[in-house]
Amino acid sequence: MSIDLSFISDYAIVVLACLALGYILKNWIKDVDNKYIPTILCIVGAITGCIAKGTISLENIVYGAIAGLASTGMHQVFKQMIENKKETNVEVEKANEKEIK
Repeated sequence: MSIDLSFISDYAIVVLACLALGYILKNWIKDVDNKYIPTILCIVGAITGCIAKGTISLENIVYGAIAGLASTGMHQVFKQMIENKKETNVEVEKANEKEIK
């Protein structure tokens, strides 16, 4: 059984909008607990999906909600990539310092 996620490309604007909103909620609005961000993005994604497609339907609601949640996953992937790059750079700097000594 395979899952077809090709619809995500149709909802790229929803993913990007939710990604931006999630970033704002996490970094600039301190009153929002992190555990609520995926739920907020799911709801906003459902609404934005309907707006982007120009009609309210179950399909647009569900795909928009999934796109909103996908933005949460994208944030985590980017965050881990950046942290991994920082750790790698620190390790390289430490190795260079040992070679110099």
